[in-house]
Amino acid sequence: MGSPLSNPLVHYGIGLVSTAVILLIAFTVVEDSTVRWLMVGIAVLELVVTPQILKRVGHAA
Repeated sequence: MGSPLSNPLVHYGIGLVSTAVILLIAFTVVEDSTVRWLMVGIAVLELVVTPQILKRVGHAA
C-alpha cells in the first residue's frame, strides 16, 4: 500500500483545510486590517504552494 501523500485528494485537502483555518482566524479574531489582509495573502499562498510541496513528497515516498 502506498503512502497517503501519494493521493492527490490529500494534497488539496490539506491545503484547503489549512487555508480555511487561516481565513477563519483572520476574519474572526484579528482586528487589525493590515494583519488581516496579510493573513489572507498567506492563505492564498498556502492554497497554491502546499499541494505542490506535498506532491513532491508523495513522489519521493
